[in-house]
Amino acid sequence: MFLFSGSQFSLKIKIKMFKNIIVIAGFLTGAFLQAQIGISRESVTNGSVSLQFGDNENKGLLLPYVTDKTGITENGTILFDTSDNKVKYLKDVNTWFDLSVDTTGIADLSIQAIDRVEQPGAKVCISPTLGGTDTTQGILVLADSNKAMVLPKVASPHLNIISPSAGMIVYDTIKKQLAVYNGTVWSFWKP
Repeated sequence: MFLFSGSQFSLKIKIKMFKNIIVIAGFLTGAFLQAQIGISRESVTNGSVSLQFGDNENKGLLLPYVTDKTGITENGTILFDTSDNKVKYLKDVNTWFDLSVDTTGIADLSIQAIDRVEQPGAKVCISPTLGGTDTTQGILVLADSNKAMVLPKVASPHLNIISPSAGMIVYDTIKKQLAVYNGTVWSFWKP
């Protein structure tokens, strides 16, 4: 049995915490220097990917809930519009394309804590060159001009995601289609 005095024990905890902080900082620095991030996976599949999610996790990407999209002007924006319960993307300034089709969706807005004020600086930008200098509005901005995001891949999401949330988006590996959930039903898109 080892006994440490209070100051020795405190010092050992501080050293361990410092080592953990260094390791985490190293991983984050490495991820941002590459401007490629894998979530629930060890690496991305190739150099053309900015952000890639793990496969077969039966989880989707939850899009931001927006109650008023009038000030959003960045083409390529994808969101869940709570005014009509639809997943949409901005195709051209003021031209929103509906990905949900069905209008019977239900969204529990309490999970977004509506009474909070948006913080304009609260965003993540993934880019090897722009980093913190990118001025594109959004909460997650993939600013590479030659890289893409790979959506979470789920086999038959309508069967395997047990409790989907309104505004969820995945790639269905069985149907080879984009799948979006509006709070009631899944809609599937194939080019």
